[in-house]
Amino acid sequence: MHLAWLELREFRNHEHTRCGDMPDAMIAVVGPNGHGKTNLLEGMNMLYALSSPRSATTEPIVRRDAEIAYARGEFAGRDGRTLVEVEVRRKGANRVQVDRSPVRRKRDVRANVRVVLFGPFDLPIVIGDPAKRRAFVDEVVVALHPARDQLSTAYDRVVRQRNRLLKEWDGTGAPAGLDAWDQQLVAAGVALIGARQHAVDAVAAESATAFEALGGGDLLVGYLPNVPSSGDVEAAFTAALAERRTDELTRRACLVGPHRDDLRLDVREMGARGTGSHGETWATALSLRLGSASAIEATIGEPPVLLLDDPFSALDPSRRDRLASHLVGRGGQVVVTVADEADVPAGAAAVWDVAGGRVSEREAA
Repeated sequence: MHLAWLELREFRNHEHTRCGDMPDAMIAVVGPNGHGKTNLLEGMNMLYALSSPRSATTEPIVRRDAEIAYARGEFAGRDGRTLVEVEVRRKGANRVQVDRSPVRRKRDVRANVRVVLFGPFDLPIVIGDPAKRRAFVDEVVVALHPARDQLSTAYDRVVRQRNRLLKEWDGTGAPAGLDAWDQQLVAAGVALIGARQHAVDAVAAESATAFEALGGGDLLVGYLPNVPSSGDVEAAFTAALAERRTDELTRRACLVGPHRDDLRLDVREMGARGTGSHGETWATALSLRLGSASAIEATIGEPPVLLLDDPFSALDPSRRDRLASHLVGRGGQVVVTVADEADVPAGAAAVWDVAGGRVSEREAA
């Protein structure tokens, strides 16, 4: 699939930007830092994610002196075209329409749209705490199967309720209702564990292939579940809860379950988090996103839109060349931003210049 056209209004520093007739191939976006390249990609990603990876609230997205920002675009895929329109309010909930009909659930957008975004904000997946890696895995779960978008939230809801019960317990006898919450925790947890294992299995080999293509050597990606993800997971989860019951009552917190999962990332048999250079950390995070895109393509039968924000900046010249060749050779629509004219891939089908929140397309040579 590819994004056929895009329109942004009052979106960050883009007062009004329209990009029409976008090719289903590589597009290079060139311009100085701070002029709106990342904002342009964020607008494209908004049509899928309906949120920003750069800010927890919508207020920074709306251009100064405006109250509402708009992102509109039409995706063309194997099964037809899908129009997505997002109204981002400075305060209050966003409004979303798909093919002119209001929708409230993200899955209603993602049923026909797939976008993968990479940027510097992805580095915490590699070097941050386990919560960042769990969030990445859950993103892959939803990208592969949008109907599974409630698994993590349903599980987190049970954890919060169970933790509240433990914190409010008076310390005498057994907490009333704990067994019932145990059953709900196991049921929600087993579903989430299975989905995460499937997602990691789907992305692991693809990410390793991408990392090798960048000249990085071997990358091992593996799921590190807090509860064993093979065999009788329900029985293992129940047994683990029984084993940690005393500790949980002492600490008054849930100590067992997928909220304590992690993702294994080893570069040349060493943990990427603590031993990798900045370039290796960057290449690892980038490879995870490239691997996600490949896993999505294998699942839905067509490549997602791939958005790469300044991917060459932390790579040495050899890896830059390898990445450019890899991107051109993978096919599908790839939008890549670069600050340096020398980094424009030779195989780019279109080159756009960005300056002061304005986009202009270069004429074909």
